[in-house]
Amino acid sequence: MSTDASHRAIDAIFRIESARLIASLARMLRGDVGLAEDLAQDALVSALETWPQAGVPDNPGAWLMSTARNRAIDRLRHRQLAERKQEALAIEIEEHLNMSIPAPDAGLDEVIGDDLLRLVFTACHPLLSTEARVALTLRLLGGLSTDEIARAFLVSESTIAQRIVRAKRSLAEARVPFEVPRGAELAVRLGSVLEVVYLIFNEGYSATAGEEWMRPALCEDALRLGRILSGLAPREPEVHGLVALMEIQASRLRARTRANGEPILLLDQDRSRWDQLLIRRGLAALKRAESLGGALGPYALQAAIAACHARARTAADTDWVRITAIYDALAQLRPSPVIELNRAVAVAMAFGPAAGLEIADRLIAEPQFANYHLLPAVRGDLLAKLGRRAEAVAEFERAASLTRNLRERDLLLERAANVIRAL
Repeated sequence: MSTDASHRAIDAIFRIESARLIASLARMLRGDVGLAEDLAQDALVSALETWPQAGVPDNPGAWLMSTARNRAIDRLRHRQLAERKQEALAIEIEEHLNMSIPAPDAGLDEVIGDDLLRLVFTACHPLLSTEARVALTLRLLGGLSTDEIARAFLVSESTIAQRIVRAKRSLAEARVPFEVPRGAELAVRLGSVLEVVYLIFNEGYSATAGEEWMRPALCEDALRLGRILSGLAPREPEVHGLVALMEIQASRLRARTRANGEPILLLDQDRSRWDQLLIRRGLAALKRAESLGGALGPYALQAAIAACHARARTAADTDWVRITAIYDALAQLRPSPVIELNRAVAVAMAFGPAAGLEIADRLIAEPQFANYHLLPAVRGDLLAKLGRRAEAVAEFERAASLTRNLRERDLLLERAANVIRAL
């Protein structure tokens, strides 16, 4: 195998193993996530130096863990050498680390699972900004490099690097415990975790800016994180609800663009291109959420809406009345202007464009929508259906001026042009 091929193979292995490795190291280092990541990277460097000649070991994860563990001993020994006698310190560290690593028959999978869950809650801690949580989660749990995260979100690599460094420093300074929260705090922290995962997915599903309408790799990263989380928190309905929502939405990715990258709206998509495996997985996750009892949460309700689309063989078969009812429940549970705008679209499909426009018009004064391109886009569509074409053109053009995504801008301008041609 060539050196380049070896390095690609090692990189793929590290992406798979890195989250588990960092999580286990963080537990051993009493929650020092920054040092845990440094040691994991040191182990990767050792693998890049050793494996191309010696070959990939039979258990690469164990090799990386052993290497990182030895580096941890060395790092901690040198850090405190000036304060304590070297021999006594080394013995203490060795004993602590040995106690931290369970015997092979002591439920290793359960320990690793607990460590990963702790890492999820640490990376998504509410004391961090949303941008910092996203960057740190993709770095620690998604295995993405700083450059990959920067390219995905169209910001500079230095900006992402600063966010990650500051996030780790904030966690250290606040002495955030490396643990899964309990009681009332669990619900608050879980909400932060789910929000981060869904933000990552949404940026992949509908890119905020740039030349591409979607970034499927981010959707895949979010799905992987969601699936891990569902295995670590199997009794949390909203975790399964979020996974269901992402699986079903991801099923449409291949049908959302033409070969040249041009966007295709939901009602115009070729449904034979929807991924039936992902749909089945999504419906199964939604069923798990429902089976856990209690009222459905926001993610499960959105998954139920996505399921209505997935079950419709054609766009005309869509049960818009049921979708409207689910949006009504969602608006009561978590009222927001964005949900209300989505409800306006559903009402328009179920009961006519005038009914939908009435709801959309009430949102014009919302400060959140001052520069939000989807409100004029929705209004343009409804105005066009009502025959108010001049107003529709103005709304589509306003929407195009507000979006930062070039593909979406072209789509909105094309819709304006179509209305003009119909005048």
